[in-house]
Amino acid sequence: MDQNEYYKDKICIVTGANSGIGYEMSKELLNRGATVYMAGRNPEKVAKAAEQLSAYGDRVHTLVADVTKQEQVQQAVEGTAAAAGRLDMLFNNAGISDIRLFETATFEDWNTVLNANLWSVIYGVTAAVPIMLKQGSGHIVNTGSIGGLIPAALQILYNTSKYAVVGLSESLRMEYSGKGLHFSVVCPSAIATAIYAKVGEALPDDAYPADKAAVDILDGVAELKGIIVVPESWLLMWVGYVIGDKFANIEDSLLQGGRTRRTLYETEGHFV
Repeated sequence: MDQNEYYKDKICIVTGANSGIGYEMSKELLNRGATVYMAGRNPEKVAKAAEQLSAYGDRVHTLVADVTKQEQVQQAVEGTAAAAGRLDMLFNNAGISDIRLFETATFEDWNTVLNANLWSVIYGVTAAVPIMLKQGSGHIVNTGSIGGLIPAALQILYNTSKYAVVGLSESLRMEYSGKGLHFSVVCPSAIATAIYAKVGEALPDDAYPADKAAVDILDGVAELKGIIVVPESWLLMWVGYVIGDKFANIEDSLLQGGRTRRTLYETEGHFV
């Protein structure tokens, strides 16, 4: 199947759609012929984002929902399926970053990160799976992170949430492989979005453009890939870490990187 054809006339929900990867995925989905329900918790921001895509006419819709609230996610998913007659794709994309030393984290910090990054995905999946099972088809795409595949210092709360999203997504893919449902997890590295500014960090020099990331992600989803690493150049790092590639000294590099990050953060308050 043509990668664009996979999305034609599909009913899609994208959370965290008012900016960053969520916005660019919404735009690219529309480019490929889908109908997109752009979800966000701030009515003004999501309306402004949708207005920027008004050229796509009645294929652009908005949803106001806080993904950390189970009842709001349930209502958004079920309401969309009822209004459109089905739900073909759910992109659980909303989430937050978190940079801090582990020993300074409170349980409130843990709850904030896990609610935004993990429970939001669980709420979305739980709402969508019964609908997709009933209709016999559907594809759920969860946003993880390269930090859900490769560990990094100063991101322990964030990485824990993203490792869980990867495990959840892959396990769901196995459990529903014979039911017409597909699951993918997106694992981006540094992407050029506002997420860095929100945690007081500078944008990394090697940050990948968000619009290119959206293209890569949707290509991978259309190919029914389980884990989608963006950009693909990080695949070698991930595989090397998993197999313990001594020639590339990946683990040593990660350990040294952890020491450098911590030193910078302790002395300068940032690590980028």
